[in-house]
Amino acid sequence: MDTLSYKTVSLNAATVNKEWLVIDATDLVLGRLASRVALVLRGKNKPGFTPHVDCGDNVIIVNADKVRLTGKKMTDRVYTRYTGYPGGQRFTTPREILAKRPAELIRRSVKGMLPKTRLGDKLINNLYVYAGPEHPHQAQNPKTIKLNEI
Repeated sequence: MDTLSYKTVSLNAATVNKEWLVIDATDLVLGRLASRVALVLRGKNKPGFTPHVDCGDNVIIVNADKVRLTGKKMTDRVYTRYTGYPGGQRFTTPREILAKRPAELIRRSVKGMLPKTRLGDKLINNLYVYAGPEHPHQAQNPKTIKLNEI
């Protein structure tokens, strides 16, 4: 009898094929950019996605200072953090973050869309964000992609 074998293929660290991708964030909406980057970091765009393995690609984002927020989010959205001391609650807006550390805004947005586990902590290390158009990863021969190609 001729039967087909349907086996579930699970990737592991040795069989994963990781690539390097470059995304230009000029005039891209922050949330849409972050959700697509989180999908690529996780590896969900690949046919061999395995939930418990780092099977995503390494992503380089350039021109992070030119990212766009829609509506009044640039001034009305407030990020809250706590220093750990009494009276140590601090508030910042995306405008203030972009002025000081533009890469931090994208990194924070992508981190919020990754799993809150040990795997998520490893995945965020595959993201490289730079404020300008230059990056030091030319040796990896990264592929430039557009956001809607993901």
